[in-house]
Amino acid sequence: MSNRLVVCGTDTEVGKTVVSALLVQGLGACYWKPVQCGLENGEGDRDRVQRWLGLPEARIIPEAYRLQAPVSPHWATELESGDPARPGPPLESQRLKLPNQSGPLVVETAGGLLVPLRLDWLQIDQLQHWQLPVLLVARSGLGTLNHTLLSLEALRHRQIPVLGVLLNGPAHPNNLRTLAQLGGVPILGCLPPLSAITATTLAQQWQELELSHKLQA
Repeated sequence: MSNRLVVCGTDTEVGKTVVSALLVQGLGACYWKPVQCGLENGEGDRDRVQRWLGLPEARIIPEAYRLQAPVSPHWATELESGDPARPGPPLESQRLKLPNQSGPLVVETAGGLLVPLRLDWLQIDQLQHWQLPVLLVARSGLGTLNHTLLSLEALRHRQIPVLGVLLNGPAHPNNLRTLAQLGGVPILGCLPPLSAITATTLAQQWQELELSHKLQA
């Protein structure tokens, strides 16, 4: 496995940040979310990962963009000026260059594969530019088959390598098995809801899901 990977989701709010924290914890990696859209009481996903894991600053790389509005990046940049008549400048792709640091790196995207970073630059365009393997996070329940298979189709079309799919949420009696048969990529398991998200609970899930073995396979 490459020591650098991207965590992308089939949709918004599928659990990318929890899975990113799981990987950062298990791999001893640094964390980078290049585009943060939406701050809750001033807190973004970088702050949450650092708080959950108690990471030192050296393992948390600041965002290229830290935007207030909880909307797609192409719109969030426009809204940043606060004046509808004078929208902010579009996102600059050169600011999304991968950090020049050694060791494992987990990159978390904003939203799903076809979310526009700009109207002429989709998230999947940026993934293709990075050429890093993708770990796809999907919901465990109803609707995930369509979203996940469409996402895998898009990644395959762009010839972007996929490490596997990790479902997030309550165990479903059939979805994991169906995706294993139809997805054409490794299905890494299902991360269950956690009563608390901490370094300890994530380390336990890392062991139970046997991700060290699966990601090296």
